Amino acid sequence: MSDDLPVFPTDAPAAFRDPGAVDAMFHPVLSRLAKLVDVPPDRLDAPTPCEAYTVDQLRRHVLAWLQFFAAALTDPSGAAPRLDPDAWQLDDEAPGDIVERADHDIRRSAERGVAAELVVMSQARMAGDGVLAMALGEYLVHGWDLAVATGRPYDEDAAIGAAAKQALAFLRTMVAPEYRGAESGFFDEEVPAPPGATSLIQLLCFAGREPDWTPPAR
Repeated sequence: MSDDLPVFPTDAPAAFRDPGAVDAMFHPVLSRLAKLVDVPPDRLDAPTPCEAYTVDQLRRHVLAWLQFFAAALTDPSGAAPRLDPDAWQLDDEAPGDIVERADHDIRRSAERGVAAELVVMSQARMAGDGVLAMALGEYLVHGWDLAVATGRPYDEDAAIGAAAKQALAFLRTMVAPEYRGAESGFFDEEVPAPPGATSLIQLLCFAGREPDWTPPAR
């Protein structure tokens, strides 16, 4: 029974309870991600800022968990079966189509008021606004990962900067020291942000990324 699952406490910014703000944050991030998951075949085995993943492995991780987030927000009680992100594999569907479908489902779920509901995740329930905030941060960072690993830009326009600011505000309330390091599997150690860093650079540094990372010579 989902009611027996513990509630994981979160404290998301108010923007994640505003469907219009959720739309304005998610659509630019996921529209960009939909292009970045279309990876040239000769880059699939390239390294990424996530040291445990090649580009191909990171793309599979991104697509699998994005579908899981979308399903959880669409069906917060967990009544319907969900895919297993660890077992999912990409078939003949275009990767960008998967992202666009998830983008639609997440934003429609926000319109229906999922931010005010408890959402069944893997081992616990979380407030919907916290799930939205966590997903936004995940796909900002991993979108950047895929971009730099494949030699493509990830420019910080106004929409991306605003989304990064809200995602970082959430993550600062959530990421405890025990969630960092190789043992946890969640976040690398925080990297000091350079003076005057933009919101996106601050988010990347908080997530343990070196903002000037480039692929090693092949």
